[in-house]
Amino acid sequence: METLAENRSFGGVQGVYRHASETCGCDMTFAVYMPPQAADGPVPVLWYLSGLTCTHENAMTKGGFQEHAAKHGLAVVFPDTSPRGESVADDEAYDLGQGAGFYVNAKREPWKPHFRMYDYITQELRGVVEGMKGIGGRHGITGHSMGGHGALTIAMRNPEAYDSLSAFAPIAHPTQSDWGRKQLSAYLGDDEGCWAVHDSTLLMEEHGWKDDILVDQGGSDQFLDLLKPEALAAAIARRRQAATFRMQAGYDHSYFFVQSFAGDHVAWHAERLK
Repeated sequence: METLAENRSFGGVQGVYRHASETCGCDMTFAVYMPPQAADGPVPVLWYLSGLTCTHENAMTKGGFQEHAAKHGLAVVFPDTSPRGESVADDEAYDLGQGAGFYVNAKREPWKPHFRMYDYITQELRGVVEGMKGIGGRHGITGHSMGGHGALTIAMRNPEAYDSLSAFAPIAHPTQSDWGRKQLSAYLGDDEGCWAVHDSTLLMEEHGWKDDILVDQGGSDQFLDLLKPEALAAAIARRRQAATFRMQAGYDHSYFFVQSFAGDHVAWHAERLK
C-alpha cells in the first residue's frame, strides 16, 4: 500500500492511500481518517460510501466528518466509487462507468473485468483497512445518494459484518428509477430478478435490518423523483422496522446537506459502535 498523503486534522491524521486491487484489476485509491484516540488503541470504524461522479476526495474534503470523528473516536473510511484507469471501461454519461460503480459486481461486458465494487468494499478493501494499525473490530456504514444505496444494500446483505447503519438521501428504489434501471441493466443484464438484491426497498421488505436505522433526506432535494424515499419509508413502516427517517425541510442534494447532518450521523454511529 502506497501512502499518497497524510495530514494532521483535529488531532488525528487524514490519510490517502493507493493499492493494487486484485478484485478491480487496477490501482484503487481510498482515504482513512484516524482520530487521535487511535494512538491509544483500536477504534471503531465508519465507512462512508460516496455518490455518482465522486472519488474518495469529495466527502473527505466537503463532508466535515473529521471534527466529529475526532470528538467521538471513530475512524472514517472514504473509498472510491469505481475502478479507474485507461484500461477500465467508461461511458460518456456521468451516471455510468467510472465514478458510477453502483456497488455491484458487474456480469456484462465491457464492465465485468473491473467493476466489482461490491466485492471490493465488502472483502478486499475491508481486509486492507482491518490490517491498518488502530482499526478495531466494530464497523458501521453510511453513504450519500448512490453511496446511501450502497450502504443500505451492503449492510442488509451482510448484517454480521456491520454494527450500525445510516444513509444520506439514498437511491432507495433503483429497480424502479432511472437512477438504477439503466445501471443495473448495463452491469447485471436484463433479468430484473437479479436486481432485487441491490434495491434497499426490496431488501427492507424481505430481510429488514437487525437494529435501528437513521436516514436523512433533503425536503428540497432536486432528485427526489429519482431517489424515491417514499418507497423506502413505506417499506420500513410495513416491516415495522426500527428506524428514524427524517425529511429535512429546505435541504437539497449537495454536500451542504451532508455536512449539515454529518455530526448527527457520526454521533449516532458512535453510540452504537461503542
